[in-house]
Formats: sequence, structure tokens, C-alpha cells
Amino acid sequence: MLRFGVFVLLPFVLFGCSSLRKPVAAKATPSIGPFYSKGVASWYGGEFHGRRTANGERYDQYGFTAAHRTLPFGTRLTVTNLANGLSTVVKVNDRGPFAKDRILDLSYGAAKAIGLVGPGTGVVQLELVDGPAPPPRYTVQVGAFSVPERANELHDRLQSTFPEVYVQTDGTWYRVQVGAFGERDQAEDMRRELAALGMSSFVIAAQ
Repeated sequence: MLRFGVFVLLPFVLFGCSSLRKPVAAKATPSIGPFYSKGVASWYGGEFHGRRTANGERYDQYGFTAAHRTLPFGTRLTVTNLANGLSTVVKVNDRGPFAKDRILDLSYGAAKAIGLVGPGTGVVQLELVDGPAPPPRYTVQVGAFSVPERANELHDRLQSTFPEVYVQTDGTWYRVQVGAFGERDQAEDMRRELAALGMSSFVIAAQ
């Protein structure tokens, strides 16, 4: 059904409306790279200082590094705290975060630079600067909207279960997509996971 200029691709299960955060206006994908994501970030500090990270480096809490579940080690990201607009660039050298509702763990130094140490967590935007591997080739699309607020509403409802959800836009359509995969089979696994929850989606080539 076409309504309010919106084309919705799925009937989806509502995830606890009382836990939804206020939608943030969607924006165009940054020109510096194809990867754009929003979500909750946290940080880790002194108790891990000097320990080995997942790529074998020693963790320096005063450095500018981050833990991400899937991005290749060495990938550099611009991380922007959406509460205050402060940004910093970090290098992915560890895996995590292990909390389901978070997309990134920052080093203490990086978190301090964007005002995240005091609150402990915050909503951030991630933009790809560069990385050692080609960009992802596939993603799973769950909805396309002509109105950014509708895309943000769906994004926020999905985020507690799928923290890798993000909004991709060409300035006309705002596409809600989940995951970034190098292999089609990985994307198909995500599509089946969404289908098991009653959500219609399909695999497309990543932009």
C-alpha cells in the first residue's frame, strides 16, 4: 500500500515501543566511503590497558582505536557523537562490542575526544575513511522510503535486535539495510534470520 509517499517492503514485528529512542534525521551517505551506520557505542579502558587485542596489538587506552564485530582490522572510521557533533578517527584493531545493542567499543582516548567517557554510551555515526579490504558486496534491504523519518523509525525499531542496521540514501530514497557482507551466502543467512521473525527482505549489491 502506498501512503504518505512511502514504499514499505515488509510486515515486521514491533520490538517494545517503550524502548525506542527518538529518531534522528537520516542524511546522505558520506562521499568518503560506502559504509554508513548509526548505533550505540561504548568504551573500554584501564582494565584492558596493555593486553593483546584481537589483531595481536597491545591495547593502548590512550590511543585512538576501536573494536568492531566484522570490519577488517586496520579499517579507519570517522566516529561522530550525535549528541554533540564531536568527531574523531579510529582504527579497528579489536573485536566486540559484546553487548547486543552496541555497534562499537572505543578506546578511552577516542571516547574522551568525542565526550563519551562521562555518559559511558552514546549514539554515534560511523563513516568509512579507508580500509585494507574491498568494500562489502552485499547487504539485506528491508525497506525503502521517500520520507527520512519513516526510514529512521524502522531503523530504530530494528536496532535493538540488529545493531548492524543502517540507512543508505541517494538523496531521494532512504533504504533501510542490515549488514555488509563480502559473500552472498552470508547475506542470505541474514535474510533468513529476518524471515524467521516475520520480516520480508531481499539481498542486494552494496552501494
